[in-house]
Amino acid sequence: MLTAAVVLGVLVAHLPGVRGLVNGAARPGLSFAGKRLMRLGVVLLGLKLSVGDIVGIGWATVAMVFAVVAATFAGTLWLGRKLGLPGDQPLLVATGYSICGASAICAVSEVRKSEERDVATSVALVTLCGTLAIAVLPLLQHPLGLDAGQFGRWVGAGVHDVGQVVATAQTAGQHALSQAVLVKLMRVALLAPLVAAVVVSVRARTGSRAGRGAVQGADAVAEGRRPPLLPLFVAGFLLMVAVRTTGWLPGGALGLAGTVQEVLLAAALFGLGSAVHLPTLARTGSRVAALGLCSWVVIAGVSYAGVLLTT
Repeated sequence: MLTAAVVLGVLVAHLPGVRGLVNGAARPGLSFAGKRLMRLGVVLLGLKLSVGDIVGIGWATVAMVFAVVAATFAGTLWLGRKLGLPGDQPLLVATGYSICGASAICAVSEVRKSEERDVATSVALVTLCGTLAIAVLPLLQHPLGLDAGQFGRWVGAGVHDVGQVVATAQTAGQHALSQAVLVKLMRVALLAPLVAAVVVSVRARTGSRAGRGAVQGADAVAEGRRPPLLPLFVAGFLLMVAVRTTGWLPGGALGLAGTVQEVLLAAALFGLGSAVHLPTLARTGSRVAALGLCSWVVIAGVSYAGVLLTT
């Protein structure tokens, strides 16, 4: 559903006679969906994870997840800057590949106050590559010599969005699916410290600019407000993790929350998809495609090595 929402947003925005509406009267509502509803979706994402889930996958696997996230994030960020991608695109693509796709991109973009088109382009790239993984990775299971459990951990460590992980891992059975979801949720748990690190960076940059008197005009207003060290929606995410850990919520409530989360994220991704301008994207298309392909190779390779070393 999430992939379809992005694609539908892009298509609707490029229908004859609709582009003007999307960039005019409908833009405030679409921007609201892309930002505010995404925050609520990220908060509810915390209900998919508990502290027991993290402990249950074992410390070797936890270390492997940390290594995969660190290598993918650093490598993608470095390469994106070398390729000269504009704005926050290198950071946002690195975040989406290493953590949890569109949800992570939107979380970091909220802190960075990124341009909407940078966010939309990054979401489109990560969504495309994650969708391709659903078709490609199952074909590689047996050539790479992975049993069901190993394949599930590889998928959980290397595929971006939670829904894409489920769609990919279920091809190898229930055991693969359960392993994939556990590993993936461990990556999701790293969203909070990553956002906190970005906040620290933004606060430091804001402080140094203010000290030098370098911020002027409209930027002075935007930069003058230092973001909180723990954004409210990230605090909500951690609170939901704590609530899930207590075991107080019945299965029905968790199922309903999961459905609401999917709807919120779908609405948000539709809004973001509507901000994608294909002619503009085409001008940086080769560089964006190169970054996506290289980052995909990095995360697949590092996670494959990690799975072999920890099983």
